[in-house]
Amino acid sequence: MLIFFDIDATLLLTDGMGIRAMLDAGRDLFGPAFRPADVPYAGRLDPLIIHDMLASSGIDPSPARREAMRRAYALRLRAAFEGPHTARLLPGAAEVVAALGAWPDVTLAILTGNFEETGSLKLARCGLPPQRFHLHVWGDQSPSDPPTRDDLPRVGIDRHAASTGRRPRDDAVWIVGDTPHDVRAARANRIRCLGVATGRYSARELGECGADAVLPDLADTARVLAILRSSRAPA
Repeated sequence: MLIFFDIDATLLLTDGMGIRAMLDAGRDLFGPAFRPADVPYAGRLDPLIIHDMLASSGIDPSPARREAMRRAYALRLRAAFEGPHTARLLPGAAEVVAALGAWPDVTLAILTGNFEETGSLKLARCGLPPQRFHLHVWGDQSPSDPPTRDDLPRVGIDRHAASTGRRPRDDAVWIVGDTPHDVRAARANRIRCLGVATGRYSARELGECGADAVLPDLADTARVLAILRSSRAPA
């Protein structure tokens, strides 16, 4: 089995630290000209968020400016974690990861819109080292232009196959995530999705998007494991 976990609002909450760090990074670089408006965040890729922040501020989102934003964002987020903060793992996240890690036929993976340096920092600072996961697919690793989250499961599956010599069956691959973007990425790749209503989207909304199963959170470890172990989607 190959099980991908989203990070933000699936495994952990940072109470807006990431977005605040991005905003602060933009102001550091561009001053009052940096005034992004109407940029959606939940479930999106960080490269797209940065592009849209710049564009909505009337700043040319050139590759050099996007890269500068990425570097400044990482510095701002690291500084935020060094001070008092309320970032934390969500209920059941550590227990589910530990239980799945004990299964010999499971490959644990991260699939996220975060950049590697900031996603890894969030995991580590919240007490779930990224090394607990065998495979990482980050938000800048889509081969498409513009990048899309729908590419990321295939990137991860291809890497898994290359490292193990085996390609998992579609019904043995899951995405665990909290947004319709996670559901859509699973459906686009004919794999399965466990939606968790720990972010801004309700269980009903995730179900209506086509999640194979939906839970309010990951707190019931036995229930999570039973769903992920199932050979077909539960009723």
